[in-house]
Amino acid sequence: MIIIKHPSDLQNFVRSEKSKGQVIGFAPTMGALHEGHLQLVKTAAERSSAAICSIFVNPTQFNDPEDFRKYPQRLENDIYLLNKTSADILFIPSVNDIYPSGTGKLERFELGYLDSILEARFRPGHFQGVCQVMSRLLRLVNPDLLFMGSKDYQQCMVIKKLIADLGLPISLIACPTVREADGLAMSSRNLRLSAEERKIAPEIYKTLQYIRDEIKAGNLGALALKAKQRLEQKHFRVDYIAFADRDSLQLVEKWDGAQPLVALVAAFLNEVRLIDNLAVNA
Repeated sequence: MIIIKHPSDLQNFVRSEKSKGQVIGFAPTMGALHEGHLQLVKTAAERSSAAICSIFVNPTQFNDPEDFRKYPQRLENDIYLLNKTSADILFIPSVNDIYPSGTGKLERFELGYLDSILEARFRPGHFQGVCQVMSRLLRLVNPDLLFMGSKDYQQCMVIKKLIADLGLPISLIACPTVREADGLAMSSRNLRLSAEERKIAPEIYKTLQYIRDEIKAGNLGALALKAKQRLEQKHFRVDYIAFADRDSLQLVEKWDGAQPLVALVAAFLNEVRLIDNLAVNA
């Protein structure tokens, strides 16, 4: 694996590979890598000729400065883990590389309803920051295939819209959520959980499984309330439990029993915010 820090060096590499007809795969991350990230890189390596992974903790997508300050950074360990995968390139840009004019007056993206529901509602400005960094990374890397995890369901839909709006010839591959043995969705934020919190955290996935087992056609409000109470009994502070169309993410309150649905959850366990989702019907 080659480590590249300067955008011009990365672009030279990509141009050389593409001149030979090679397919470029890209897995962007914010570091603190876990098996979910490594699976993205492995999938990128399997489906492309050159697999590029980036590590960049993007300051513009944190609506809470304290959350940004506490975000885990473990670069040495990340490099060690990536060396055991089939990654060809690790790209580690600086803030100045990504935002050469600073982060004060950045462009805004028209995301429609995706910028007003669920994560966008509880984290104002978050998806604008995601689009600000991804628009820059995608232009720098110029991949053919983009690999992202389905745990961040809404984010995948935002990036899909961004790619279309920018007219970029990139295919987004949303990879399945990778879970711990007890069902907890792998996340860099899990590193911030205490030992006791880590024992409780899988209740989010158990609650999603409860929803999947109990869902029936009709009004979904009562089921959402029961699921919320389950989590509150385990001392979670719930931001939302919601149902949405799997393809459009339009929220669904009354279900016909056939529409493909995804259940989405976001909840705090003390100071750590966890998200997860699960398809609840075939």
